[in-house]
Amino acid sequence: MPTPHLPTPAVRKVLRKLGNNIHDARMHRKLPMSVVAERASTSRPTLSRLEKGDPAVSIGIYAGVLQALGLLDDLAGIADPVRDSVGQQLASAALPRRARIPVNHRSDRNA
Repeated sequence: MPTPHLPTPAVRKVLRKLGNNIHDARMHRKLPMSVVAERASTSRPTLSRLEKGDPAVSIGIYAGVLQALGLLDDLAGIADPVRDSVGQQLASAALPRRARIPVNHRSDRNA
C-alpha cells in the first residue's frame, strides 16, 4: 500500500490560501455551494473540503471549480515558462559564451 502523502507546512498554507480565495470568489459571485458543486460535477462536501484547503482534493476538482467560477484561465498560467524567472535564469546561464558554427555545417571552402 502506498505511503500517504504528508504535505509540508508551506504546502498546507498555500492550499488553505487557495481554498479561501476560491471561497471568496464564490461569495463575491453570490453562488451557493450547491450551484458551484453541481457546475463543477462534484459534491458539496468535496467543495467544502477544497475551500478549507484539504490536500486530498484532486487537481481535477480544483479545475472544475475554477471553471465554474470563470477562473480556469488563471490555473493555466501556473508554471508558465514566461513567468518562471528561476527557469529563465537557469536557461540563460546554460547558454554558451560564444556561438560557433559546427564543423559539419560550415560551407565547403574548397568547392
